[in-house]
Amino acid sequence: MVAPTPFFADRGCHVRIYEEARALMARGHQVRIATYHLGRDMPGITTDRTVRVPWYSKLAAGPSWHKPYLDILLFFTALRAARRMKPDLIHAHLHEGAFFGVFLKMLLGVPLLFDCQGSLTGELADHGFAREGSLLYRFFAGLEGWINRNADAIVTSSGSGRDDLVGKWGVPPRKVTPLMDGVDTAFFRPYPRDEVRRRLGIAPDVPLVVYLGVLNRYQGIDLLLSAMVILKSQGRPVRFLVMGFPEEGYREKARELGVADMVTFTGRIDYGKAPAYLSAGDMAVSPKVSLTEANGKLFNYMACGLPTLAFDTPVNREILGETGVYARYGDAEDLAARIGDLAADPRRRRELARLVRQRAEGEHSWQARGKQLEELYRGMLRRGR
Repeated sequence: MVAPTPFFADRGCHVRIYEEARALMARGHQVRIATYHLGRDMPGITTDRTVRVPWYSKLAAGPSWHKPYLDILLFFTALRAARRMKPDLIHAHLHEGAFFGVFLKMLLGVPLLFDCQGSLTGELADHGFAREGSLLYRFFAGLEGWINRNADAIVTSSGSGRDDLVGKWGVPPRKVTPLMDGVDTAFFRPYPRDEVRRRLGIAPDVPLVVYLGVLNRYQGIDLLLSAMVILKSQGRPVRFLVMGFPEEGYREKARELGVADMVTFTGRIDYGKAPAYLSAGDMAVSPKVSLTEANGKLFNYMACGLPTLAFDTPVNREILGETGVYARYGDAEDLAARIGDLAADPRRRRELARLVRQRAEGEHSWQARGKQLEELYRGMLRRGR
């Protein structure tokens, strides 16, 4: 696997890489991950890292002008690892990984699977890195098309992602397979709620909304703070537990907006502790506004038995189905209304808690995803003979 990211750093993209590797290893496959110098090794997974670049320490998601030389270092790291391992195929994550994966497959003579977790140009626009229609945007659009054409097979993290590749980019349908994120329902499960609340000084009887993930604009954190302002003006007795990083800017913004007394920011939460912290909540929220990326945190919310609120998008509908609570896309006022209504209705929360856990167990296990990935691998290898 080629992972052009500081794996592992307790965020969604990394969870997908980690859980895919675990699911494949459980089925008897050997997996080796090539990644940046940053991050931490995960137990049982062989990891090859680039040489240390002392001035680069970014763990958060998003584009960076440092990426080109980091990815060149990663290419040579992956090539050395592949020559030792002699893999049957290359599984490249994200567009950068797939770009260098094309050259690796040529050198090694093995097929390339591109694990696409959203649109490259969509991400650049979401992060404000390149304005749509600009020269830089058009350059990356050409690059995105080239990567899509040169992968032997592509998996997308949503059905709408597949539709985008086929409809917008002209990728043959036979080449693209949806492979949604999943969840380990034995690990992510409901825990007793009071211990974490006591530790954080949150009253046991107040309705608590939890969020776990990267904190930035395209994850909808600005809209979530706006919803808090609305709820406070209405006198709604709701608290928020916002877990993730980078949090300092949002902690300051909450003070400026006058809602610091109704939100607790924890900073980074270790993946191993996430289920216990999530279980402190009565409901979970994901106000993500990107229309091109998956929303893996929803699976963890569901497995922990948390009624889940999200904006009404195709990706969220695909994951949550009828068990989700949906607000109008990008509308902080409607998000506040949905949160307030659910906070005031414990009976509905109990019913949704049962349904989301049931859906996670029945439809979204990583065991099933691992089997699907294995079948895709075998098909690629048969075609390559």
